[in-house]
Amino acid sequence: MQDGFVKIAAATPALRVADCAYNASEIVRLAEQAADKGARLIVFPELCLTGYTCGDLFLQQTLLDGALEALRTVRDATVALNAAVVVGLPLMHQCKLYNVAAVLCRGAVEGLVPKHSIPNYSEFYEQRHFTSGAGLDMEPVELLGQTTMFGGVQVFSSAAMPDFAFGVEICEDLWVPEPPSTRLAQAGATVIVNLSASDEIIGKTAYRRDLVRQQSARLLCAYAYADAGFGESTQDLVFSGHDLIAENGVLLAESRPFESGVIYADIDVQRLVHERRRMNTFTVSGGGFAATMEVTPGENDLADRRFPRTPFVPANKALRNERCEEILTLQATGLATRLRHTHARAAVVGLSGGLDSTLALIVLVHAFDLLGLDRKGILAVTMPCFGTTARTRGNAEKLADAYGVTLQTVDIKAAVDQHFRDIGQSMDDLSVTFENAQARMRTLVLMNLANKLGGMVVGTGDLSELALGWATYNGDHMSMYGVNASIPKTLVRYLVAYEADCALGELSDVLQDVLDTPVSPELLPPKDGEISQKTEDLVGPYELHDFFLYYMLRFGYPPRKIYRITRKTFAGVYDDATVKKWLVTFVRRFFTQQFKRSCLPDGPKVGTVTLSPRGDWRMPSDACAALWLSEAERL
Repeated sequence: MQDGFVKIAAATPALRVADCAYNASEIVRLAEQAADKGARLIVFPELCLTGYTCGDLFLQQTLLDGALEALRTVRDATVALNAAVVVGLPLMHQCKLYNVAAVLCRGAVEGLVPKHSIPNYSEFYEQRHFTSGAGLDMEPVELLGQTTMFGGVQVFSSAAMPDFAFGVEICEDLWVPEPPSTRLAQAGATVIVNLSASDEIIGKTAYRRDLVRQQSARLLCAYAYADAGFGESTQDLVFSGHDLIAENGVLLAESRPFESGVIYADIDVQRLVHERRRMNTFTVSGGGFAATMEVTPGENDLADRRFPRTPFVPANKALRNERCEEILTLQATGLATRLRHTHARAAVVGLSGGLDSTLALIVLVHAFDLLGLDRKGILAVTMPCFGTTARTRGNAEKLADAYGVTLQTVDIKAAVDQHFRDIGQSMDDLSVTFENAQARMRTLVLMNLANKLGGMVVGTGDLSELALGWATYNGDHMSMYGVNASIPKTLVRYLVAYEADCALGELSDVLQDVLDTPVSPELLPPKDGEISQKTEDLVGPYELHDFFLYYMLRFGYPPRKIYRITRKTFAGVYDDATVKKWLVTFVRRFFTQQFKRSCLPDGPKVGTVTLSPRGDWRMPSDACAALWLSEAERL
């Protein structure tokens, strides 16, 4: 288990009702196939050794004996597999018949888990044959020449993979108000497997999918669901073999209905443990029986895992548009609430013609419209100086005109010249002082204009810049309300693009040109009238930094793990040396620039990753980066 990734599988064999030998051979075939692909846990459907639809044949001793022999066959045939295999069978215990999941590993039956919830409604009549295992105490039983445990709360784990621990429930157990999986998760299971025989009717596929996905979210676990399929009796029912694997609310793998076979997913148990550690409302009750298996880590435990290049942005366009509308509403509502609370008569924004200030203006317009205020109360200020190009200044002017807001131009070159003379700064010295003096002068202008108008300054800086510290302290770093504070740069671009798609005529055209303009603070003189200072040439590609930011903050990934998934995700886009270079840059800047985040202005949280010192991220400004940097530099 490298970096917490473990490959698991859910399998639906083609079976024959009551033909235990045939069913065992198909299970062995699929188990070997899955283990060869690297699966360390393979779950099969409910009663798969006999078939779920045997009816009153379950009361026949011949079938029960055949099921035990089939279990022996599977156990002996999988002795060399580096995997736990979970199969279903009917089993007699103390003169009662139970619907049981048997956990096999390395030639041993590690445990027997009886089904708790025995349905007896609609098409189900399991109480005719089976007894509930709910409330049974754990006890040892003799089975196939060995002693194993039956009943109770059982959690199966491997000493070689301590965060990988799984519990078992069977079909209906998931559908009841108090699923056994809740107690299993509280007892330490990071993975739940479900052996199921869920027949197919109209609308049930979506309901089943949501049930599995939501249970994985509720329990902060991975959930593997193996469903009965082809070969079950169709006398009255049809089974589709709808296999599912979810992790913390996200569906990782799903089978095609009415097809037998195996689905795989590389689950991240370290991520699940991190989520449980982070959420103090996840209670741990302990208890249960811990069974230790001999399963060792695999090498290809990342082959079936996909990571979106833009984790802050949905890939599906319809969902992306819905998300953009929701985010703009959140931003505008937060700002409108603040404007109304402060009785502000105006709002002031520095409009550079770049992405961030454009988004801030968009949010301001939406907020004013929400409050029913005249857009002329929005003062957009363009403040040309040494690095300003005609393109960005022209776009700022066009934006203000298209939105119908008030525009004011304040040329700050003379003021900055005077300031340089006052402090003895040479105009030829294009150092950080040359740049920051312009940024701070702009903030001074904005703040004083806001005082003059009885309004407030709306900040433009985004989440990516806050993470990297790519902001001038007490310059663009400061405002009276930062509407973009939890919007990463990759998402800023999509929000502006969404607004452009919704706009018409000149407004759409100018928004599109803003999107096509290189990201730049424009603090150094242009070359031949073009932007000379491109942010991503200096600090690295924002798509990489946003990727690093998401997995470091949201899931606590260490640099080694971030590097590994970045290489996989951006293969063919950036080479390994480039990924390492910008990862080291990100870690170094993230730590050294915390002091800027420790005194941020207020701003609305819109996603799960934010850096507000009053909310999700509380870190001392003088924290040492040595552990993270040394790991990143050793890659």
